[in-house]
Amino acid sequence: MKKSHNGYSRIYNLTFLKCAVVFSYLFAFVSAIPFPQNTIQGYPHRYQNMRNEAGFFTQETVVSVATYWFLAWMDAIHKPSMLQGVPPKLGGEWGQEHEWRDQPQAERNIEIGGKESEIMGIFAAQAFKVDIFPNEYKIFTQIGDSVSLTCSATGCESPSFSWRTQMDSPLSGKVRNEGTTSTLIMDPVSFEDEHQYLCTVICGAMKREKAIRVEIYSFSKDPEIHLSSPPEVGKPVTVTCSVPDVYPFERLEIELLKGNRSMKVQEFLEPSEKKAQETKSLEVTFSPTDEDIGKALVCQATLHIYDDDSPPKERKTTKELEVYISPKDTAVSVNPSTRLQEGDSVTMTCTSAGLPAPWILWSKKLDNGNLQLLSENATLTLISMRAEDSGIYVCEGVNLVGKDRKEVKLIVQEKMFTVEISPGPQIAAQIGHSVVLTCDVRDCESPSFSWRTQIDSPLNGKVRSEGSKSMLTLSPVSFEHEHFYLCTVMCGQKKLEKGIQVKLYSFPSDPEIEMSGPLVSGNPVTVSCKVPNVYPFDRLEIELFKGESIMMNKIFLEDASKKALETKSLEMTFIPTTEDTANVLVCLARLPIDEMEFEPKQRQSTQILYVNVAPRDTTISVSPSSILEEGSSVNMTCSSNGLPTPKILWSRQLSNGDLQPISENATLTFMSTKMEDSGIYVCEGINQAGISRKEVKLIIQVAPKDIQLTAFPSESVKEGDTVIISCICGNVPPTLIILKKKAETGYTVLKSTGGAYTIHRAQLEDAGVYQCESKNEVGSQLRSLTLDVKGRESNKDYFSPEFLVLYCASALILTAIGMVTYFARKANMTGSYSLVEAQRTKV
Repeated sequence: MKKSHNGYSRIYNLTFLKCAVVFSYLFAFVSAIPFPQNTIQGYPHRYQNMRNEAGFFTQETVVSVATYWFLAWMDAIHKPSMLQGVPPKLGGEWGQEHEWRDQPQAERNIEIGGKESEIMGIFAAQAFKVDIFPNEYKIFTQIGDSVSLTCSATGCESPSFSWRTQMDSPLSGKVRNEGTTSTLIMDPVSFEDEHQYLCTVICGAMKREKAIRVEIYSFSKDPEIHLSSPPEVGKPVTVTCSVPDVYPFERLEIELLKGNRSMKVQEFLEPSEKKAQETKSLEVTFSPTDEDIGKALVCQATLHIYDDDSPPKERKTTKELEVYISPKDTAVSVNPSTRLQEGDSVTMTCTSAGLPAPWILWSKKLDNGNLQLLSENATLTLISMRAEDSGIYVCEGVNLVGKDRKEVKLIVQEKMFTVEISPGPQIAAQIGHSVVLTCDVRDCESPSFSWRTQIDSPLNGKVRSEGSKSMLTLSPVSFEHEHFYLCTVMCGQKKLEKGIQVKLYSFPSDPEIEMSGPLVSGNPVTVSCKVPNVYPFDRLEIELFKGESIMMNKIFLEDASKKALETKSLEMTFIPTTEDTANVLVCLARLPIDEMEFEPKQRQSTQILYVNVAPRDTTISVSPSSILEEGSSVNMTCSSNGLPTPKILWSRQLSNGDLQPISENATLTFMSTKMEDSGIYVCEGINQAGISRKEVKLIIQVAPKDIQLTAFPSESVKEGDTVIISCICGNVPPTLIILKKKAETGYTVLKSTGGAYTIHRAQLEDAGVYQCESKNEVGSQLRSLTLDVKGRESNKDYFSPEFLVLYCASALILTAIGMVTYFARKANMTGSYSLVEAQRTKV
């Protein structure tokens, strides 16, 4: 691959730039070295002042000198003679950004008053940068599409933008400036938009330009495939592959493929005289073969618009190759024959090969040679044929490219009368069922019928004749009906006879499976397989299976000379295990009489084995406990293992040992227990194989209640009497009785026997409050009473309450009498009495 001159310039300039910078910094550290005059020639404004001012390089001017050398070398490398006419670049794509060389001399020669200001000016120039998006030196866009070129400036607050073409052609797009970006929009793109576009940005005294090339192409439609005629095997056909509206067509390549094989490739290398969209095409002529059927024609167009290794634009169209074949190998099949009798029916089927599949036309050739169209179906059926239907019938296979013909000649003859007997010539009749033998005559207007057995035995049946049919009904079929029967038909002077053999059998029902008892694991059981009412039993076979394994089979080969229905059976004993559960017992009976056609010749019965296991491992779980406080809830859950799953029965054991059933649920629940719920509860697991039992004792504890605290003979006694204080509690379980007497420092526990405390010769200090405390594991209860002990009567210290009352009453009466006498006397002295005056005098 060739490298572009831009690539070489980039490598050359980068290497040159590195050398210049390194070389400049080395010179900055060497004192008394004059600035090279040949380098700064032509740049007096930029470098001469610096040379005069600096004189010789010192350590202080290291950065400035390095920068001078850098700028000198940059201007040197920007000379067109060094890069052979390739525009240079300072950052970005070479040939797209013009910085120093494209600026006016006044803008490039920056006047600097000192070292620091010149360095800042250089850095400011480097910060001002212009970019174009898309970031490519060349873009490709399709005619009719929309394209946007965005120019952005960095390092400048208020840039000024302008767009132009390199040839100064008019801009056909719209420009939109927004801040530090400017966008050129071309919508839709046309031939007038194919240019080199330059974006010029001015930032104060600085100016930058960036260029981008817009290339135009047109490749908007898929190729088109056309055939000169429907393709037919062996005949030439021309395929045209056209690519419409393409530009530039000198870069177009068209390839035509058949399947995976290329038929032709064409490149359009001639340059276009004008810019225009054109249609280019490729033609190939070939003769299709059978191998081309189902293949695809592929027209692939490639437009190489890129100069580098980028993939080209491609479009392709695929068309299935429908190859035609003219009809051939036309053939006719006739059923039953081309020679027929009157009243017969005939079916003629025509086939013809070709692509596309030919459609079929049936016609009859008339006496004048013309064809009379009969049908457009592949099959032609004629019923109730007559003699005039004889003739030549023509089948034609026709498709788009041709036709093919096949003829067949039919001959219809007069028909003789025939006799058919059904369902003959032999019928297998099941004993006990009904059988109808039918004799049918054709082509005879007035037939006469007669039935008989071959050995002239009685018919033992009913005969019914209607028109051209006669029916012999045997019902119910018995052993007397096993004969060869003949139907004789007379039609005028002609006679025909047909026979049918009636053979008997009996196989009416499926086998019956019986067990000697329930299946219990480990206990022998006998299974019997019976086949009832079978005949002939000398052909009977019985097999007994357990799952897919045969347990026993039997073939009944004994002589069955007598005609009778018998029940045959097979028996065997086995010991079931739990592994037999869900297994299947199959009793299969066969009556394989090959010479007789009847169904079914095989019958079977199945029985799923359910092996019982006696209940065991019966357990009871009580939650929260079997010992509870009254009012608590309790759940008693019983489980038992067995097959089938044991049924759970809860009972309560009565005092006489009998069981009282209370629940059939696995869980027995008491929501609020009472003392009377205490007792023994029995769980039983029961199934067909046995029973298993488990007991649990439920104890309901009750806090003490109904305490009776009494004093005998009374709670009020006289000093010296005997008093019995007793406490009784009727709880279950028994409670602890504690008798106490209240003292100044609390309660004193009394020594009691059986809850009774006896006070002999009660004293006054025995009076007071007595307390009984009854408690158990659940709780406690208190009762109190007050005992009053009265002292005995005596002359010295005894002061009767009755006497005290009498004394007080007498004192009041005497006081009242004295006052009345005083006021009466005073009234007699003054002649009157005033209560008010009396009060005043008193005051």
